[in-house]
Amino acid sequence: MIRFENLTKIYRGIKAVDDLNLQIPRGTIFGFIGPNGAGKTTTIKMMAGVLRPTKGRIYIDGVDIAKEPSKVKRIIGFIPDRPFLYEKLSGLEFLRFKAGLYGMKGDGLDEKLLGLLNLFELTGWADELIESYSHGMKQRLIIAASMLHEPKVIIVDEPMVGLDPRGAKLVKEIFGEWAGKGATVFLSTHALALAQEVCQQIAIVDRGRIVASGSSEDLRRQAGVEGDLERVFLKITGGVAGR
Repeated sequence: MIRFENLTKIYRGIKAVDDLNLQIPRGTIFGFIGPNGAGKTTTIKMMAGVLRPTKGRIYIDGVDIAKEPSKVKRIIGFIPDRPFLYEKLSGLEFLRFKAGLYGMKGDGLDEKLLGLLNLFELTGWADELIESYSHGMKQRLIIAASMLHEPKVIIVDEPMVGLDPRGAKLVKEIFGEWAGKGATVFLSTHALALAQEVCQQIAIVDRGRIVASGSSEDLRRQAGVEGDLERVFLKITGGVAGR
């Protein structure tokens, strides 16, 4: 479903992403974790078509994003860490606007949009201006918007920022349901407990390279430590897990 082949991005002679090779099957919630500056957001921007790789290839559902970017963008949902919202629109108007970008129309459209707002517990705010939403509500709205066109791949950068515990639980459940329907969720996060809880497979990236990958148990074996993902992460990235 997602495949990287020698994916590399160089800025002014520095390799932000260094020769990544990765394959993620359909229906997987995949965690992409690493320290600040490890190359996570750069990788996600290349997946979303915002940045061009210096070299290498990204395939989404077998489609090369460099050759057919428009086709890829129709099968992905992208949730950036700092999403942009038109705050003078209501939540429902914003979803209508997003639906128009995907060419979605018809008599049943508003029913679908209201169903999404209900799913993310925003029904009571459908006609309120987005500028009156809390940060967590805005985050839930942007996630709802990313799912409008029923994408095969959901790419998420720090999904839980600003969400209260109830909102975080709701989003985790929705990602799980989406993966259960066959979608692939690529989740970049600093929240190691979140990655450990929801991700079937995890890659740890450091200085632009994947330094370990597999299930949580696989990562423990590779690190040679017991305990939670935090201990594993610190050992593999040269932290202080041994203290």
